[in-house]
Amino acid sequence: MAPTTPSRIARILLTPALALGFTVGVASAPASAAVWNSCDQWGNTTLNGYTLYNNIWGSGAGSQCVWANSGTNWGVWANHPNTGGIKSYPNSKKVINKSITSLASLTSSYNVTVPSSGAYNTSYDIWDTDYDYEIMLWVNKTGAVGPLGTSQGNLTLGGHTWTVYKGDNGANQVFSFVRTSNSTSGTVDILPILKWIKDTKGWFGNETIGDVQFGYEITSSSGGLDFTTNNLTVSSS
Repeated sequence: MAPTTPSRIARILLTPALALGFTVGVASAPASAAVWNSCDQWGNTTLNGYTLYNNIWGSGAGSQCVWANSGTNWGVWANHPNTGGIKSYPNSKKVINKSITSLASLTSSYNVTVPSSGAYNTSYDIWDTDYDYEIMLWVNKTGAVGPLGTSQGNLTLGGHTWTVYKGDNGANQVFSFVRTSNSTSGTVDILPILKWIKDTKGWFGNETIGDVQFGYEITSSSGGLDFTTNNLTVSSS
């Protein structure tokens, strides 16, 4: 499968300078958008400690709108053409800003409703504060999508079984953990995964974890598809 992990800059910066020449069409957000909604390319807001991003960054993107009842209950309507390349990564972000060794725990629970068609993955995107390392945890995927890098084999850790990939996109190293079967709800114990990368594999040192993002990396959703985060919690101590 072709690599789908984008560059560090495109993923983490929300700036009009990165606009790629497309027009974001206007679409109606769901009636449940009681608190906030946006169809803007870089639309974002902060709700109860989470920052939401519409984040339409890829070439050839179509229309997309994000709505939120809270930082932990939100969703996206997206109508991106059936072409290759990631179009967007709408997500909710929780800032951690703690080193791996200073963390006593880092966990997250998710419950999503996702379409059976299109091409996308539902994933955590975890960054160190310098954005040198990207750790992706794919909990489900549909269509012609795949992680960057080469397979390192399977691993059962953090409450799930993953196929691990190691790669480099030219801006940062990427470690992708792709769940071996699709899941729409569960709890991930993230800290043991970070410690495995640090201590068992030695792929990085005692990094300070900056952001834990959770969202939908959408390649295509022709005709308009709904992605709903029924509940998301990210907890650390």
